[in-house]
Amino acid sequence: MKLPDRLPAGRVLIGVVTILLAMTAMAIASTVLALDALGDARSRSVDQIEPAARRAKDLSRALLDQETGVRGFVLTTENSFLQPYLDGRKAEVEAADSVHALLRDVNGRVDRIEGLSRQWRDQYAEPTITGIRKSAPVQDIDRGKQLFDQLRAEVDMLQADIGELGRQAREDLDHAAKLVLWLVIGMGVLLVAVIGGLTLLLYRLLIAPLEGLAEQVRQVASGDFRHEIDAHGPRETVMLGEDVDLMRHRIVQELATLDEAKTELQRSNAELEQFAYVASHDLQEPLRKVASFCQLLQRRYGGQLDERADQYIDFAVDGAKRMQVLINDLLAFSRVGRITREQTVVDLNEVVRQLLDSYSDRIEETGARVEIAELPSVRGEASLLSAVFQNLISNALKFKGAEAPVIHVDVERDGDMWKFAVRDNGIGIEPEYADRIFVIFQRLHPKDAYPGTGIGLAMCRKIVEYHGGTIWLKTDVDSGTSFEFTLPVVPELVADVEEVHV
Repeated sequence: MKLPDRLPAGRVLIGVVTILLAMTAMAIASTVLALDALGDARSRSVDQIEPAARRAKDLSRALLDQETGVRGFVLTTENSFLQPYLDGRKAEVEAADSVHALLRDVNGRVDRIEGLSRQWRDQYAEPTITGIRKSAPVQDIDRGKQLFDQLRAEVDMLQADIGELGRQAREDLDHAAKLVLWLVIGMGVLLVAVIGGLTLLLYRLLIAPLEGLAEQVRQVASGDFRHEIDAHGPRETVMLGEDVDLMRHRIVQELATLDEAKTELQRSNAELEQFAYVASHDLQEPLRKVASFCQLLQRRYGGQLDERADQYIDFAVDGAKRMQVLINDLLAFSRVGRITREQTVVDLNEVVRQLLDSYSDRIEETGARVEIAELPSVRGEASLLSAVFQNLISNALKFKGAEAPVIHVDVERDGDMWKFAVRDNGIGIEPEYADRIFVIFQRLHPKDAYPGTGIGLAMCRKIVEYHGGTIWLKTDVDSGTSFEFTLPVVPELVADVEEVHV
């Protein structure tokens, strides 16, 4: 079954629930009627027919007691034998009234019995009793026997009629019980069928369209942005599909714009890198001439001009030297990632050891203590990775506090990355400068306070990102400076180490 598009899901649910409630109401009503019929059949059998059968037997005994009492009185003429006759008349009236009240089906039979009983008493029993008391001859006994036999036959037929009513009542009771049983079984089967049918219906009408829409959305999310969303089902599902398709169109447009911007940015970055390289490279020669001639002026005419002229020459020489340093740093920065060499497995322990050897004088001069953990080997360019540790350790030595520098280089495994930490007890960096310090030529101090051009941390970030990692300033430290950066783990090296340990 396919639900027409644009039909609200709420209307579908209302229709399904209405059908379920109607079927349930019909089943409950049928069961209630069957139970009511069962109750009526049971009540007729238990509360009417069975008591009527007992009262009919009482009526029969009452008539027999009367006949027995009259016969005994005839034989003995003693009044004590008439007591069953008198008690029987009273019991007959009560039993006949009870049968009348319980069963209207046999009231005609009871009326005939009462009529025959009166006829027997009037024509035989009472005249016989009166005659014996007056010593008159006994009435015709055969006539009395004939009347009582008719009475006995009517009583037997009454009991037979009541027995037939009981048999029919039991049949009705059995039929009603079976009907209730089948209705209960039918309700159970119907309930299972309705639940199964509604489940299938809801799946086909609601769940299946949503699953189809979800599958298409996953296809788009996986990168197939050209796939058109075609949603079917209730109105809400179709509207959701249209919204998702509209979002897909927006993403496609944005991606097209981003691709153009990315292409333009790549072209612009390439031009900027080329410009930086060419500019720094081509500026070297004229700058060397300026610096050389300024130094010649300083040597030849130093002290021969006035004090201000000497100061101007010093400014020119210092500016030319600083310009050379800046250009060399800019040239080195522009080469990172542009002029690439084959990446090899680099032992960082050896890199840092050679670096500390080159800084041995400075370390001895400052009284620094450098603690290096066991470092892993990574894949990259040794010269560039050495520059990262060089800049971080030289900064720790440069920006020292009042106490002798203490530098820690640690490393730990973080998933597929090595996380390195370089900490010191120096003057520290305020957290608000955490991003600014990685911008090229950004300085936090006057150029006269500390040497350098401010390109070192920018160089570190470019090298680390070129090797697939990230670098940041850890801002939640109490004192000193802590830099952390990551580099990818070399899987085959880790596997070899684990195999050796095993």
